[in-house]
Amino acid sequence: MRRLTFLLAVPVALAAQQPAADSPALAQALAQLKTDNAWTVQKQVALCEIPAPPFKEQARGVAFRKEMIALGYADAHIDEVGNVVAELAGAGKGPTVVLAGHLDTVFPEGTDVRVTRDGSRLKGAGIGDDCRGLAVVLSTARAVKQSGVRFAGRMIFVANVGEEGPGNLRGTRHLLGTTHKGQVNYFISVDGAGNDIVSRAVGSIRYNVHFMSPGGHSYGAFGMPNPIHAMGRAIATISDIKVPRSPKTTFNVGVVSGGTSVNSIAMEGVMDVDMRSESAEELAKVDVQVRKAINDAVTAELARWPASTKGLKVRIDTIGIRPTGAQADSALIVRTAVAAARQLGLAPSIGASSTDSNYPISLGIPAITIDGGGDGSGAHSHDEWYDDGAAGYLGPQWALKIIAALAGTVR
Repeated sequence: MRRLTFLLAVPVALAAQQPAADSPALAQALAQLKTDNAWTVQKQVALCEIPAPPFKEQARGVAFRKEMIALGYADAHIDEVGNVVAELAGAGKGPTVVLAGHLDTVFPEGTDVRVTRDGSRLKGAGIGDDCRGLAVVLSTARAVKQSGVRFAGRMIFVANVGEEGPGNLRGTRHLLGTTHKGQVNYFISVDGAGNDIVSRAVGSIRYNVHFMSPGGHSYGAFGMPNPIHAMGRAIATISDIKVPRSPKTTFNVGVVSGGTSVNSIAMEGVMDVDMRSESAEELAKVDVQVRKAINDAVTAELARWPASTKGLKVRIDTIGIRPTGAQADSALIVRTAVAAARQLGLAPSIGASSTDSNYPISLGIPAITIDGGGDGSGAHSHDEWYDDGAAGYLGPQWALKIIAALAGTVR
């Protein structure tokens, strides 16, 4: 996602990890990313016009794999969960680095994904989140291959599934927890437009909560527990929960549904709850309070109608859990990204959010999520737009300079 982002901007005053001087091949690749920038934007649009709703990213994944094979990555393949993975062997004994963008969008099946253009501004569902990330990965892989850059370490280019909410990071979980478990030294995801860095993982817990009863006629069966009334009690209590400002901790009831008619006592009331925090301890605390609010609401609704023989039950289904993770902004991967940005004239903010980097950070793998250059807004809406501007090519150049500094290059 373009991160449902809140960047916690902090001054970038770190002892930067200075990338080594560019090798001739790397300099050629960087120059190509600028001169061939129109190709990058073209692929961004083409990929975006292939629907990729949650759990149905296959068509976009197939198209991305075809592009990688055409660029000379003969090993590009689609794994068991739908990730597109292509590798470039290292020429030395350097670390293994992943560069990833996510295939999925938040938009349901049937969404119009055509991209329109107004001057340099592109408008379309997912054009920034994360078609921009996919285009950066693709163009970086192309420049590396065509210029003959030789990394000391292994490079893994990935277009992963399941980054958005219901996907629960399943693509990254599979990559780092199964197929490449214990093999990755650095993880970089590219997500959305801009020039900022996410270095800290905001964890989340999400529930789908069902309040259930036999239901009945609003007049004839009056006097029995009402699932929607119980849900209302729970929502009112949740809304009064106190959470700290720092570390920022949040809660939200985002979706409610239930009932069949205005004159029926509902058989079911359903709500979706989201909780987030950069602190695992604070996330656990708000989770306890939300669960207590739900259970107390059922107890209170049953107590409201003591003469009723009708029951009331609640079921809490977990939609997804994203781990938190502590990673200092002074970490090597962060300093390297800052130094690379400065070499390109960029001044990134560093912050915390919920991205594909959550999972590697939780495993202790150094990881960041960077923006893909250009400018944009409206992520997760039908008004989403991206503008490459005069220097959109700096996004792919930034990604390439980071991976070159981390993996090392061989002249």
